[in-house]
Amino acid sequence: MASDVLSKLHYTTVTASEAKNQFGQVLESALRDGAVVITRHDTPKAILLSIEELEAIAARSRLDTLATEFDATYTRMQEPGFAKALDSAFGASPKRLGAAAVKAARKR
Repeated sequence: MASDVLSKLHYTTVTASEAKNQFGQVLESALRDGAVVITRHDTPKAILLSIEELEAIAARSRLDTLATEFDATYTRMQEPGFAKALDSAFGASPKRLGAAAVKAARKR
């Protein structure tokens, strides 16, 4: 999982000792480049992100969620009988729509 996330980022790498001893420079690097990966024994252990990079990651995550939801809705719309149900819903009288809304609300 970590390697998947790292593959999507532009980042620099520093050792844990460098991060400790040169924190100001490491912070500037994160602000400039978006991320700094901190390693211990050549293994990524932590990451320092700029707020801009964190917001970009969150936005991509929200877009991925929306795309997944859209794909699921589209798939349901391809099921047999969906077109007939849609025609029925759009052709329903206000009274019938109101009754259906009340019924759906009671299920919750």
